[in-house]
Amino acid sequence: MAALAGAALLAGCGRPAGTELFPLDSGHRWTYELRTEWEDQRVERETRVFETLGRDDALPDGSAWLRRSDAGMDYWLRADDSGVFRVASRSLVQAEPQADEARRYVLKAPLAAGTQWSAPTIAYLLQRRQGFPAEVRYTSPGANMNYVIEALGQAVDTRAGHFEGCLRVKGTAALRLFADPVSGWRDLPLITTEWYCPGVGLVKLQREESAGSAFLLGGTLTMELLSWQ
Repeated sequence: MAALAGAALLAGCGRPAGTELFPLDSGHRWTYELRTEWEDQRVERETRVFETLGRDDALPDGSAWLRRSDAGMDYWLRADDSGVFRVASRSLVQAEPQADEARRYVLKAPLAAGTQWSAPTIAYLLQRRQGFPAEVRYTSPGANMNYVIEALGQAVDTRAGHFEGCLRVKGTAALRLFADPVSGWRDLPLITTEWYCPGVGLVKLQREESAGSAFLLGGTLTMELLSWQ
């Protein structure tokens, strides 16, 4: 009975799959702390704010839900029985939304342990210790990240509060890079863990990009919810 009740909650009482765990309707706002712990022992902190702006008609193939970050990124998302997925994005230097080649799922149905999907990713943290540009993402091809719903019914504590009934997603990828002259080319792991909670959305994210190299620098990024509405 408990499992059935949990499934009903995640279904969102008739809403498209995943929208109870990743709200799309207008008027929501999330503030996160981003803490980056680098392999050279430096720690950096910043805040990031996301807000939902409602349905938008900027895309040629119809309306989508618009989400905006204070870093200057816009994201267009849709949801149906298959889950919640991104269809386009736009950065500060782009005049028009850039359509994704295929659906980029945030959460894929069924919302059950073992559900899998994949999406392209880049190295967000990996840097070269010398050379320009330092950020690997500007010069290396991306990688394909494989996601899986690891668990439901999770409890998560953040500075925004204690959350119950959350869903945990894990993503894994490998980016092949020249690490150093000793080890040569290596498959460096990119690992993401995300926690989504009913009625709130993403409450915590951890991204691990380890280098362990004389030529490359990696680290761990933790994104923790500070407040939401």
